[in-house]
Amino acid sequence: MLLRLDVPAACLAALLCLAAGPAFAQEPPSPPATDPQTAPPSGAPKRHHALSLLGEPKFKEGFEVFDWVNPDAPKGGTLRAFAEGSFDSLNAFSVKGDPAGGLGLLYDSLMTGSPDEPSAEYCLICEWMSYPDDFSSVTFGLNPKARFQDGSPITPEDVIFSLEAQKKANPRSAFYYKNVVKAEKTGEHEVTFTFDSKGNRELPLIVGQLTVIPKKWWEANGADGQPRDITKSSLEVPLGSGVYRVKSFDPGRTITYERVKDYWAQDLPVRKGQYNFDELRFTYFLDRTPGFEEFKSGKIDYWPERSASQWATGFNFPAVAKGLVKKEAIPVKRVAPMQAFVFNQRRKQFQDPRVRKAFGLAFNFEEANKKLFYNSYVRVGSYFDNSELAAKGLPQGRELEILNEVKDEVPPEVFTTEWKNPVNDPPENFRKHMREASQLLDEAGWKLQGNQRKNAQGETLNAEFMIDSPDFQKIALPYVQDLQKLGINASVRVVDSAQYKRREDTHDYDIIVDNYPQSESPGNEQRDFWGSAAADRDGTSNTAGIKNPAIDKLIDKIVFAKSREDLVAATRALDRVLLWNFYVVPQWHYPYERIAHWDVFSRPEKTPSQTSAMLQTWWFDAEKQKALAAARGQ
Repeated sequence: MLLRLDVPAACLAALLCLAAGPAFAQEPPSPPATDPQTAPPSGAPKRHHALSLLGEPKFKEGFEVFDWVNPDAPKGGTLRAFAEGSFDSLNAFSVKGDPAGGLGLLYDSLMTGSPDEPSAEYCLICEWMSYPDDFSSVTFGLNPKARFQDGSPITPEDVIFSLEAQKKANPRSAFYYKNVVKAEKTGEHEVTFTFDSKGNRELPLIVGQLTVIPKKWWEANGADGQPRDITKSSLEVPLGSGVYRVKSFDPGRTITYERVKDYWAQDLPVRKGQYNFDELRFTYFLDRTPGFEEFKSGKIDYWPERSASQWATGFNFPAVAKGLVKKEAIPVKRVAPMQAFVFNQRRKQFQDPRVRKAFGLAFNFEEANKKLFYNSYVRVGSYFDNSELAAKGLPQGRELEILNEVKDEVPPEVFTTEWKNPVNDPPENFRKHMREASQLLDEAGWKLQGNQRKNAQGETLNAEFMIDSPDFQKIALPYVQDLQKLGINASVRVVDSAQYKRREDTHDYDIIVDNYPQSESPGNEQRDFWGSAAADRDGTSNTAGIKNPAIDKLIDKIVFAKSREDLVAATRALDRVLLWNFYVVPQWHYPYERIAHWDVFSRPEKTPSQTSAMLQTWWFDAEKQKALAAARGQ
C-alpha cells in the first residue's frame, strides 16, 4: 500500500486523497503489451500496462477511459475549499516545515491508482513495466511524451534522481524504498530497479508509485542564487509534471493551483475526464468555525464534514432549506482505518499492557456515540475492519499455523479468546469495566495513594492527550475525567498543527489520536506502522513505538506471502496480535463521506467505490451556476 508523503492539510483529505495503493498480487498480472514498438524481446519478461493485487486489473490493455469518469466533462471554474491549520513550505518531500496541502497535484508518478479498485495501478509516466518471475527487479519503459511543466522531457535520469533525492529528504521514504539497492538506466527510455530480496511481489508497485521530479531543476540554484536543497523547507514554487501548478500563495493563509492547459497526459486513458477545475483555491483557518461561516456565506464551495453532531444539527441555515446547498453521505467500501488513541510506548508508564488495557476499559464509546455522535458511528474492532482481513473468532487453519510459529512470543489469549472491545450497553457495564481497570492498574504496580496512582518509586501515572483540533476536546475531556476517577493524572493539551507535527515527528507526546489507513492488500507499509526498525525513526508512522519481534515476523509473512490465502491468514494473525497487545484504544469509523456543497456541480453517474473522488471527477455545471446566481439575486 502506498505511503503518501504529500499529506494534505487537515480536512483536505476527502478532496485530495485517492484510494490506497496496492500491496500484493494474488496472481502475476496478465501481459498487456501487443504493440510491436513496446513488445518485449524474445525471452524477456512480459510487459504490463497495469497491475492489480487482487487478481486482474479491471481495465485491459487499450482501454479508452475509466468508467467512473465523464470523458466529455467540461473544464473551467475555480473551486474554493477550506483547509485547517497553516503551511510554511512548498517542498512536499522534506520532513522540515509544514507543507501546503495538495502539493502532490504538482507531480506525476510512474503509475497511478484507480479509486474504484482497491489495489490496482495503471501506467502513467511509464508505458509499460515488467519484472522477472522471482520479483528481484522491475523495469519501466517511460512514455517518450512525458514532460515536466516547462516542456522538458522526463528521462531515466530524472527517475533515478527522484528515488535517491526523496530517500535523502525524508526518513519515511528511505525506509519505504530501502529494499531498492540499485537504479540504473537500461535503455533510452528505460529504468531498472534491483531489489535486495526475492519473492516480494509488492516491490514493483511500490517503485511504480514513485513521484518523479526534475533532476536539472533541483540541482540548479534557486531564485535566491543558492543551491536548491530538497531536504529543507522552501517557499520557492517547484517545477512539476502534474495536472496543476502553483499560481499564487500567501504563506499560512491561501494557496491557489491552476490547471496546466497543455498538461502532457491530459488525453491518456488514465487522465481523460479528470481534474476538471481550472483553479483550486484553498483558504486556511486555524479552526473550523470561521471556515464553516465562509461556506455558509457562499465564499467556499465545498465542505467535507467530519463531525456527526455538526452534520446532524449544523446544517439548518436557509441555503440548505432552499436546496441551494446539498448534503450528501456518499458510501465508500474501503477498509475502515484504525482510528485510535495511541500510547507512546517510549514512555515508561505505557510499557505494561495491563496499563494500556485499563485505559481501554475506561473509554466509554457508547456514551460518546450517544451524546456526541447521534449514534452514527461504528466502533472499530480491527486494524483491518470492514474487510476479510479482520481477525474473527478463534484462529484456525493457515492462520493458526502462522501464529503457532510465534506462540511463545504473543499473549496466550491470542489462541483462547476472541478479542472484542468492551461494550457499555447497558450503561451499568461501565462501572464493571472501571472496577476491572482499577484492578489491572493495581496489578501493574500503580497503586492509589490518596487520589493519585503512583508506582513503587513514587512516580505519578501521567497521561497527557495531545490534540491539534479544539473540536476534539469534547471527545477527549470526558475520557480524561473518567481516567481521573481511576487516579490517573490525565489532561488534554491542544497545540497548533505545526507544533503537533514537530512533536509527533520527534515522539514528544504521551497519547495522540492517529489513523492507520489500510488497503485490501497490505504489505511493506506494515513495517512502517508497526515494525521495530521504524520505532525510533523521526517522522515514522509507528507512532506507538512498537518493538515486538513476533510482530516483525508476522509482517514478513505478509510481505512475502505467495498467495492470497497466505496473505489473508498472515494479516489476520497480525491483527489479532496487535489487538491483544492493547497498543491503542480503538475509536470509530463511518462508512460514508459526508459532503455538503453549493449546488453548482455535476458528476458522473457512477461514483468510485473507494472515495467520492470530487477533485478527480466532478465539474462545474454552467446551468446550475446560472440557477444559483438567479436564486441569490446575483
